[in-house]
Amino acid sequence: MKISPIKEHEDFYYNEQGYKVFTEAFHLKRGYCCKSGCKHCPYGYDKKTDTFLKTPKNNSTK
Repeated sequence: MKISPIKEHEDFYYNEQGYKVFTEAFHLKRGYCCKSGCKHCPYGYDKKTDTFLKTPKNNSTK
């Protein structure tokens, strides 16, 4: 499977500290949760409890 290059403002942005932050759109394109506790996780993963708090949103790009 070929993965397209990531695009700033669509797939990620830089926060005030200069870190790259992936967007919800990027996570949905990737198609799975990495269980890292990402800020914009569409899968509802809670790193503190190691559980999923909600069901994933539908990826309409498939």
